[in-house]
Amino acid sequence: MISRRQIVLGVAASGVSAGAASALVPTPRQTTGPFYPDILPRESDADLVTMAGGAPATGEVIVVEGRVMGTDGRPVSGAALELWQANAFGRYAHSRDRSDVPLDPDFQGYGVVRTDGEGRYRFRTIRPGAYAGRTRHLHFMAKGPGFEATPMQMYFAGDPGNDRDFLWRALPDPAQRDAVTVDFAQGRGVFDIVLG
Repeated sequence: MISRRQIVLGVAASGVSAGAASALVPTPRQTTGPFYPDILPRESDADLVTMAGGAPATGEVIVVEGRVMGTDGRPVSGAALELWQANAFGRYAHSRDRSDVPLDPDFQGYGVVRTDGEGRYRFRTIRPGAYAGRTRHLHFMAKGPGFEATPMQMYFAGDPGNDRDFLWRALPDPAQRDAVTVDFAQGRGVFDIVLG
């Protein structure tokens, strides 16, 4: 199956304007979940692994990056992109997360960046732990000029929990599942976001 990224890169390489390309399918909206941050960490930058003056967070370090674009393939410059997630043990730094697994005081848990002129973004974080009833996932909220705020979730390719996850399974179209399920070869994954 051809990904949105391959379509966009193919369009760019062919010299055809993004506006002339067929419309891309918007990244599916999904719930913000019960643990959207109620208390922000002391830092909220693109590096969720290390906060100033602290030790690195526990867990496998990963990088998630990509582009935010409209359905016409044009980059959305200056979009605000939030990321929040569970720590490596599967717990959120949220007042309502009462799980028995530990908090990680060195894990930022939340970050926000602005896309550059090409719509690009990059976060350095850790692979989240799974928790009861859910597969591993990252939460995103994209707020672009002229676009409604869009909550979405990103999933990890090959995770055995995906097929049991009610939100992953609720995506009606296999192409939508493919668009939000990312392969992290060598700890780096590309998650392109289409607003529309």
